[in-house]
Amino acid sequence: MRSRNAVASRARRKRILGLAKGYFLLRKNVVRQAKPAVARALMYATRDRKQRKRQFRRLWIQRINAFTTSFGCSYSKFINVLKVNNIELNRKVLADLAVSEPATFEAILKELNLAK
Repeated sequence: MRSRNAVASRARRKRILGLAKGYFLLRKNVVRQAKPAVARALMYATRDRKQRKRQFRRLWIQRINAFTTSFGCSYSKFINVLKVNNIELNRKVLADLAVSEPATFEAILKELNLAK
């Protein structure tokens, strides 16, 4: 009798179908359909981990810009003054301050003589 390595083959198929859990139609339970779907999903997951970082940075910049322009200061001028004064608050912290504690953010603007 020939050896067929059924244990490894089954494990390979189970791994692919486990990754395809929740997919639509045959992609969830037919290995031939699930394999390319899983490969594509993993490719997008890798790409989107990078894109998530970009999108959050864009969101933080929009929030900071909205708050600074309401006080008559541009975003770029605000960031430049922070750099000149060696204030090392990143955009995530600044955006969080602008949303959750506007009084603190306003105090920072007034301290830097940017609020009108």
